[in-house]
Amino acid sequence: MRIRVGFEMIYDCPQPTPIIFNLNVHFTRVSDLVGRDPLVVHPPVPMAGYRDGFGNWCTRIVAPKGRTHISADALVNDTGIPDPIVLRAQQIPVSELPEETLVFLLGSRYCETDRLSEAAWNLFGQTPTGWERVQAICTFVHRHITFDYADARNTRTALEAFNDRVGVCRDFTHLAVALCRCMNIPARYCTGYLGDIGVPPVDEPMDFSAWFEVFLDGQWHTFDARHNTPRVGRVLIARGRDAADVALSNSFGPATLASFKVWTDEVSP
Repeated sequence: MRIRVGFEMIYDCPQPTPIIFNLNVHFTRVSDLVGRDPLVVHPPVPMAGYRDGFGNWCTRIVAPKGRTHISADALVNDTGIPDPIVLRAQQIPVSELPEETLVFLLGSRYCETDRLSEAAWNLFGQTPTGWERVQAICTFVHRHITFDYADARNTRTALEAFNDRVGVCRDFTHLAVALCRCMNIPARYCTGYLGDIGVPPVDEPMDFSAWFEVFLDGQWHTFDARHNTPRVGRVLIARGRDAADVALSNSFGPATLASFKVWTDEVSP
C-alpha cells in the first residue's frame, strides 16, 4: 500500500530567528519513499542539515522577519501489516543489555523514573516479565488516561499525566515509557505519522502521533499506549528519550506557530 504524508506550518517571527526542525521521514524508512521528502521553505532561505545524537535528520534555518511557510509532501510504500505481536519476547537482564540501550533506562526531561519507581513496582512487580509486562503497562496507561485535546499541555510530564489522568498521545507515551524504564525495560519515545488506516476515522484534527519502542530479546518492538492495539501505517520521523529529543521545531527567539496542518492518508495504487 501507499500512504501520502505531509504537513504545512506557518511561523510568525518579529525578527530573524534561528529554528531547528525535526520533520523528515526517519532514515530507516527512506527506502520506502517514492521519490524524496524535501522540506520546502517560503520565502526561500539557506538550509543546512545534520544528524543529531539519536540519528534523526535535522534541518537548520534562520526564519526571516514576518511569516515563514514550511511544508513537505511525500509518498511512502508500506507493507499494510499491523504492528507485530511477539508474545515470546523476553526481557534481558540489565547486566546483559547492549550499552547503546542503557540511556533508555534512565530518567529524562519528561519521564521521572525516580518518582514513579515505587508505583511501577507496586503495579507491575507481579506481572510476567517480557512482552506481557509491557502489554500490562500499555493497558494500564490506556485505561488510566483519558484522551482530550482540550487538555493538551506541552509541559506535562509522565508523573503529572499519572496524577492528572488526562492528556494526549505524548502523555500516554511518556507515562508508558517511564513505567517500562522503572521495570528495567529500555524504552524510547517515537514520533511520526499515523493515520486512520484500517480503523474508523475519528472526528479530530490530524496531528503527528507518538508511540514507543521497547528492547526485548535483542531487538526493538513497537507499542502504543494511546490506542493499545496494533495499527497499520506508522511512518517514523524521530526517536529519542522523550519529546524533548524529538521536538518538531526548536526556535531560538520569538516564533509563533500561526497555522498547522498534517495529513496521512492511504492512496489508491
